[in-house]
Amino acid sequence: MTKNETIKNWIEEYSGPLLRRAVHLLSDKVEAEDIVQEVFVSAFSSYDSFEGKSQPLTWLMTILKRKVADFYRKKYKSEPQIKLDHFFDETGSWKNDDVLNDWDASNKETELLDDKDFNKTLEDCIEDLPSRWKIPMKMYYLEEKKAPEVSQELNISTTNLWKILQRSRMQLRECLEFNWFAKS
Repeated sequence: MTKNETIKNWIEEYSGPLLRRAVHLLSDKVEAEDIVQEVFVSAFSSYDSFEGKSQPLTWLMTILKRKVADFYRKKYKSEPQIKLDHFFDETGSWKNDDVLNDWDASNKETELLDDKDFNKTLEDCIEDLPSRWKIPMKMYYLEEKKAPEVSQELNISTTNLWKILQRSRMQLRECLEFNWFAKS
């Protein structure tokens, strides 16, 4: 089988699984479709390096992972810096201490995570985060990457990552407070 025929077969066989994974990682179907196309272009150009020691899908998923990391790295660097005027005043003090208060203990975590409406609200709150915060948050919490890996992929210090994650959690908390707990 020629290189062209093999790649054509791979496109037919593996586009679905690659696209599902890309949509999960990017939360944007159009971006995911573009990344999957890039995966096959890359696979075609580096086909001779595929030694067949792994399944083709495994090799393609590895390429996908690198393409998604490149996408996030590029997008993260292009995003403007985030201002925290919403949370802090000019002296650096909290504008509203409510974000520090505990939520009602009657809403147990396991019950919330089983609630379809809560999960939709949480997804919406995550998507509303600025990209500079959403990208590291997704990589760390949803993709379960370790802090050094996220820091390296985004070319930021670990200290900066922890600050970003803290700010993201504060923003998520406020969003959930307003869009879920205040309505309960």
